[in-house]
Order: sequence, then C-alpha cells, then structure tokens
Amino acid sequence: MPFHNQEIAAAFEKLADLLEIQGANQFRVLAYRNAARTIESQPKSVADMIDEGEDLQELPGIGHDLAAKIREYASTGRIRRLDELEREIPEGLSILMKIEGLGPKKVKTLHDRLGISSRHDLETAARSGEIARIRGFGPKTEQKILRGLSTAAARSTRIKFITAHEIARAYLAHLNALKAVRQAVVAGSYRRKKETVGDLDILVICEEPGLVMDRFTGFEEVSSVVSRGATRSTVVLRSGLQVDIRVVPGESYGAALHYFTGSKEHGVAVRKIAQKSGLKINEYGVFRGEERIAGRTEEEVYRSVGLPFIEPELRENRGEIEAARRGDLPRLITLEDIRGDLHAHTTLSDGKNTLEEMVEAARSRGYEYLAVTNHSPQVTVAHGIDSTVLMKQIEEIDRINERYPDITILKSSEVDILKDGSLDYPDEVLRQLDFTVCSIHYHQHLSREKQTERVLKAMDNPCFTIFGHPTGRLINEREPYEIDLERVIEAARENGRFLELNANPDRLDLDDIYCKAARDAGVMIAISTDAHSVFNLGYMEMGINQARRGWLEPRNVLNCLGIEDLKRRVKRVST
Repeated sequence: MPFHNQEIAAAFEKLADLLEIQGANQFRVLAYRNAARTIESQPKSVADMIDEGEDLQELPGIGHDLAAKIREYASTGRIRRLDELEREIPEGLSILMKIEGLGPKKVKTLHDRLGISSRHDLETAARSGEIARIRGFGPKTEQKILRGLSTAAARSTRIKFITAHEIARAYLAHLNALKAVRQAVVAGSYRRKKETVGDLDILVICEEPGLVMDRFTGFEEVSSVVSRGATRSTVVLRSGLQVDIRVVPGESYGAALHYFTGSKEHGVAVRKIAQKSGLKINEYGVFRGEERIAGRTEEEVYRSVGLPFIEPELRENRGEIEAARRGDLPRLITLEDIRGDLHAHTTLSDGKNTLEEMVEAARSRGYEYLAVTNHSPQVTVAHGIDSTVLMKQIEEIDRINERYPDITILKSSEVDILKDGSLDYPDEVLRQLDFTVCSIHYHQHLSREKQTERVLKAMDNPCFTIFGHPTGRLINEREPYEIDLERVIEAARENGRFLELNANPDRLDLDDIYCKAARDAGVMIAISTDAHSVFNLGYMEMGINQARRGWLEPRNVLNCLGIEDLKRRVKRVST
C-alpha cells in the first residue's frame, strides 16, 4: 500500500516533536523537521521514487539515515524509532504541541508538574487556574492556551487544500482507469479551491454504476465503507477524510456539479433568481413545471437564469451574482499569467538549493525573473545574513545575470520589521537592492494597535516595497496575529506599497477576503512562493488558487508585469 508524501512527512514531523519533548539535540530535531518539509514539497510521490530506484539522498537535506527511515515508512507504514518514542512518551503530548502558545518545553513542564497528557487534561487544568500558578506560565498564558484549544477544536476536522489535492488526484486517477467512466470530477469546497477542505464529493458519469462503486470502495486508501448504494457510496480513508461519490446521468451532470460545488449561499441565491422566473433548479436539472429545460452543463444552468458562467472560486455569494448581471465578472488570473517569482531563498540563509540551482529551476518554468530574498540578521533561526554577506550576494547576482541573459535575477531581501517598526538593515544597505520584502517573524503577540502601528511605521520607510505574509498565520497551526489590515491596505494605497500573497500552502497569506479588499483599494499583490527549494517554486499554483478566490486579475498582480515594467514600478515606489 503506497503512502502519500503528506503521510510520510507527518511521521517525520511527529518524530521531531517527540524528540524535542524528550530534550534531544536541536540539530537532530531540525534535521527531521527539514526532512518533513522536503518530503511534503516533492512534486513526485516519494514512494514512486523508491519504486523506481531513485536515490533519495539527492533530495535536499536527506542523508543516509533519513533516506533509510523514509524507505522504512514507505514500505511498512512505520518507523521503528518513532514506535520507540511513542512507547516512551505519552501519546497526547505531541498533539498538545500543535496548540498555539505551547512548545516542547512547556508541554514537558505541564506533563511533569500536572500530569497533563491530553487536550482534556489541559483544558481542565486551564479552567481550574492550575496552569497560571506554575512559574513561567501565568494568567495570560493560561488564557492563550484556552483560546488555542478553542481554535484547534474548530479546525481539527478540515485538512489543508494541498493534502486534499494529493488525495483527490490519486482517487480520480484510480477511477478514470475504469473504461466505463466517461467523466469524473471532485466538487465541493475542493473545486472552489478553499484553503481547507472538510471532505471530498466526487461526481461521475458512467453507464455501469455498479462497476464504479466496486472501483470506488476498492481504493487502496479506504479504511471503512460507511455506505454503499446503486449510485451513491461513502467511505472514510485511513487519513480520516470522508469521500462521497455519486453517479449522475449526463443530462443532469451540469446541474449536479453546480449543486454539489456550492457554496450553499451561492446556490440559494441562484435558485431565488430561478423562482422569480417560474423555474426550479436542483441537482437533477432546471425545470419549468415537469419539463427539464437545462442541466447538462453548468453553462446551461446559469444561462437559464440569465447569467454568464461564474467560475467556481467566486461562488461564495460575495457579489459575484451582481457582477455577473452587470457583465463585470473578473478575468481571473491563471498560472500562465505569472512572469516570475518575487520571494525565494537560497542556501545562503535557510534555503535548500544554491542560487544557481534556483535560477535554473526558474528558467525551466519560463520565468523572466526571480528575486533572491534571503533573510535579514534578525531571523537567526533561519541563518539571516548580515550586510557584508548581503553585499557579496549582490556581487554574485551580478555575475549570474551576465551568464544568463534570458532571465533577470533581482536583488532583494526578506527584511524583518523590528518591534519598533524599523527595518533590519540600514537604509544605505537597503538602497542597494532592487526592492524589499518586509515581514514580521518576532513579537507576533503585540496588541492590534501596536502591531498595526509597527507596520505603518515600516511602510513609511522609502525602502519598504512589499509586505510579506501579512498576518503571519499558519493554516491549522497558528492563528493570525492581531493587525488592522484595512488600515494597512489604505496605507499601502497612499504610499504605493504592495502586499504579498504568500503561496506556501501552510500560509496562503493573504486570505481571499483581504486579497479582494486590496484589489478594490487599487493595491497590487505579489503572488510569491517563499520558495526554500527548487520544488517549492511549484507552490505558485496554490497562490493562484487563492488569488482567484480573491477576484484577482493579471492587472492586480505585480509579478504579471514584464521585467521592465516591474523594475519601473518597484523603483518608483522605493525612491
């Protein structure tokens, strides 16, 4: 039974968690965490790589020992060292580390002092005030833990889009291998490209439903069959994800796809329009009385109520129907519109590939430009570089640009916004760069007012160009820090600054709501991968999904500009 990259990465992440709780060497812990990221970011299945005899040690940061553990998990679904740690350390402790405000040291202290080894234990102790009495915790930490427990419970049933995407592709490939299947698609929030997915809804056109049900329930990742019918079935995968399938007739396919894609709010709004015209829309078609007048395609469904086709990513009842009526729907951005990437790291800070390797990968994508944005000194955990090293990087970029006339390497840096709103390099150094990506990595727990003022002060600096991952969130792991993005967007408009849509699937930061708010305010967005390896450049697709949900068109996106237009735009901002 093959294992997805996500499952293998999760095992390595858990191994790192348990080692950290145990107090193991930090370099060893970091090696496992880096291995998890490397595995997760591979565009190709690691299990397939092993089957095809590829050398895993060619992957960034993977040595002999890590490669052996990857092969062990891929072949058995287990790692002996992880099994040993799970016997030594209470099962719930690694889960507690996922709660915001708790790291390995605090989890170990809570376990040693109060015997806490589960979320239930933690909540009970926090509500009773026991945690606040432990030295180094206090009432504020206790309240933060309670908030973290609340948000963790709310998000525990949804998985990140990239994980759902890997499963969906494998399931569709499995179903499409059946000759009787004429068409198969995943609907629901997955088709709308939401950043998290609760379950998968598959629709199939097939003349032999029984064969499809056999194929569906026989998928190798199915752990239990919840129900099986003639045209509908439900299974739960070993990951815990529920998957539903429906076989629908061709004449109802468009109506069913519209109905099961959602959102519920969008569907209700469309049906209300239909009712005013004496029509009824459901999953079987569009009806006038008993007569089916449309439903074979989604275009037919929309046409029946006087609307043009509305892209799935827009279907949230946030003004898309009104825009469709006005003939004012956006021409949503596509991957082909992207001309380059404005946020990427190399081995000079915490990247896994050299500058030249990153350049070659960008060239293979047909990019006109790539920005090198290694971390500034403040971010010691990511090996931030000082001014002297940055100047050497600039010299190296000049040499690379001479060697590669078909791509421009832009001189940049991911510059930390310090607590007082100043930037992490002197202005005379920053002026040597083509532009900057300015981000927050520390002091994320400031009040909303202080955090906002910190960013506004930074944006007043003429060397500030792009505000990187503007809320600092990690999906299903860390909540956004408190910040007034409406004020930030307004300041960006006034000062000619830009905001980043960080395409890393753990971030997708900005969210769709604020992407649209920036668009409506006339503030351009940089869709950037924050790549730490050549493989991470592929995250651009995840950013495009989010951008489309935020109504972004190519004209709203900084890196849809050609290189000369881009240079003029960022130079005008920084001078």
